[in-house]
Amino acid sequence: MNKVYSVEDFPLDEKTMMLHETLFHNANGYIGVRGTLEEGVPQEYNTMRGTYVNGFYDVIPMKQAESLCNLVEEKETMVNVADVQTMHLSFDGETFSLFSGEITNLIRTLDMEAGTTTRSMQWSSPHGHEVQIQFCRMASFTHKSVFTIACKVTSLNFDGELTVSSKHSGIVANYANPSDPRLAAEGRAYLRPQANILENGVSYLVTHTTKSNLELCTAVAHRFSKPGSSLVTYSADAHCYDTNYTCRLHPGETLLVEKYAVIQDSIRSDNCLQDAQKEIESVYGKLDALYQQQREYLSEFWKCANMEIDEDDESNLAIAFNMYQLLQSCGSDGKCGIAAKGLSGEGYEGHYFWDTDIYILPFFVLTNPALARGLLNFRYSTLDAARENAKLVGHQRGALFPWRTIHGKECSGYFPSGTAQYHITGDIAYAAVKYYLATGDTEYLIKEGAEILIETARLWCDVGNWNDGKFMINDVTGPDEYTCIVNNNYYTNACAKYNLNWAVKAANILRKMDAFQALADKLALRDAELDEFQRAADAMYLPYNEKLGINPQDDSFLQKPIWDLKNTPKENFPLLLHYHPLVLYRHQVCKQADTVLAYYLFDGLEDRETVARSFAYYEPITTHDSSLSTCIFSIVASSLGEKEKAWNYFGSSITLDLQNKHGNTGDGIHTANMGGSYMVIVNGFAGVRIQEDGLHMAPYLPAAWSGYRFQMQYRGSSLELSVHKTGYCISLLNDVPVTILLPGTSIVLDRKASEYVQAWQEG
Repeated sequence: MNKVYSVEDFPLDEKTMMLHETLFHNANGYIGVRGTLEEGVPQEYNTMRGTYVNGFYDVIPMKQAESLCNLVEEKETMVNVADVQTMHLSFDGETFSLFSGEITNLIRTLDMEAGTTTRSMQWSSPHGHEVQIQFCRMASFTHKSVFTIACKVTSLNFDGELTVSSKHSGIVANYANPSDPRLAAEGRAYLRPQANILENGVSYLVTHTTKSNLELCTAVAHRFSKPGSSLVTYSADAHCYDTNYTCRLHPGETLLVEKYAVIQDSIRSDNCLQDAQKEIESVYGKLDALYQQQREYLSEFWKCANMEIDEDDESNLAIAFNMYQLLQSCGSDGKCGIAAKGLSGEGYEGHYFWDTDIYILPFFVLTNPALARGLLNFRYSTLDAARENAKLVGHQRGALFPWRTIHGKECSGYFPSGTAQYHITGDIAYAAVKYYLATGDTEYLIKEGAEILIETARLWCDVGNWNDGKFMINDVTGPDEYTCIVNNNYYTNACAKYNLNWAVKAANILRKMDAFQALADKLALRDAELDEFQRAADAMYLPYNEKLGINPQDDSFLQKPIWDLKNTPKENFPLLLHYHPLVLYRHQVCKQADTVLAYYLFDGLEDRETVARSFAYYEPITTHDSSLSTCIFSIVASSLGEKEKAWNYFGSSITLDLQNKHGNTGDGIHTANMGGSYMVIVNGFAGVRIQEDGLHMAPYLPAAWSGYRFQMQYRGSSLELSVHKTGYCISLLNDVPVTILLPGTSIVLDRKASEYVQAWQEG
């Protein structure tokens, strides 16, 4: 399938500009550049012109109205680090703009195999100059610090002086929207000038964050295909270099401008300026080679991550787009994670949530385990901060991972739906276990995974209490942020039970490898504490209502009146923007999957009848105001055999960003939903589950499709599942044998029998 997304002749309004800045952004997991117009937009447009570095942040005040004990008073926030995009074109004094003259053949394209975005158009100036202009951008996957722009200008009838003014600005402000709580309330510049150097035509700007004490260096170099005059000037007030180039352009001639930008930061570099100098020297003038390397990198990515849907171009494009965006968002160096908006915008201020561990990591576990390991490495690097966070909240032992963070500190100012979401600790433990089960990576378990499981288990023992022979966890918030500070949230207790069980299992696995004693000595861990973990897990209280035969979301949930969603005006969604939190907390209304999510993650914890009744109960009271929700409802519907419902929920999920269904994609992509749409196909339609006893599959074909196929990795085995109208086929693509558990049977694929074909059974 050709993995290309494009739009043509689109409206030039602020909303569309913001949306396209997101959809056509360039990122590689380290840097991200919004898809803004090189030449800019009219002054009255409030768009988000940003360049970001994953994990690079500053610290700003977050004053509480009442400074109660250890409430968060400051937060980490993602920084707009520079403007290396701006490029103005002038034709005999007439400056090119989409908002002047006449524009024809306007096209924006994202090529997910080339790893580039392009914008091309034909412009007729007010004075009749006609030119063809194309901008091509790339954030390199093989040279993570490198971003390039290639500007090609072809004269159709213009015969005159072409001037290029290319900016390199080191001091820029973050975006702000005071009407949306998911964005910063005011735009600020978080960097201060430190040094500026012009060397061999290359401009270097060194800046420093105001409080986090981080350094950044950006380098910019240009290459022009025609002889001309060039002058580079520096403005101290703006900490900005301006490269002005002029040449003569005749009809039929083309000028190619190559702009190379390099970004280095002190989180990864001991000498940002020196490393920027080395990198710009290594890539300058080698744009074609960079393009080729980009294609080769993505070719390998798609070999492992490829997914195809027969005769459904829209779904094919949407799922490819979603997977590509996850790759663009994924930190790979163990020093950063995946933000809720990736590197595409400033929504949620670049914070990492539980999205990575529950919704996104599964994609990389099955397609690129090395990237999954990097994400887990990052969580481990913040374990000490999680231990400190637990102490701040009043716990005597264990690690409490922050609800939203960049560097490891809690950044949630509203603790009822922030810090109180203790389940993130169980989510991270769950991710560690699933990675281990899928890869068999015992090195990870020894070096990092088991320690995370022990420290998170300690937290549950400290936060929980015994009551009438049951272990209970009070005053927490589950995934559903429309119900906060409750006792015995079903999802949280299920997470804790799984976490506690696996802390004991991990210890036993390490004993068999003679690796337990080193961990026990490091953590002062004794067998009595492991016994405590097991007792708490075995006695974990999971709410159940005998009358309805369902699992209540928490102890008090069923006591509340049901919100009348049918008669709630459409313009009042999402509810969090139109109703006081206390009003929401006092009703049975869910923002997103909560108990239903537990049924997917902890498959087999409840019997099928309880799951079915509970699913039917939560359906009419869930708004899906969160983009994390419909994908989970689809997966659970599949497991219950409700295929039509599964399909309908999937349709709401897969094209969420491409069709801007939540109306806020302009602030950045929804990375968790993108991972969720992948999970719907793999874990929902294909029934893939990775359990302790092995790899499970239970595929079916949605009625609207004629077939689908995808590849995945499991413990070194490379597999392809192909599902079609007559049945399905599982193929082993390498020589690593694998056992697969299917409904009612199990199969072994190896070199001798590398394929299994199963026809659909009647009924």
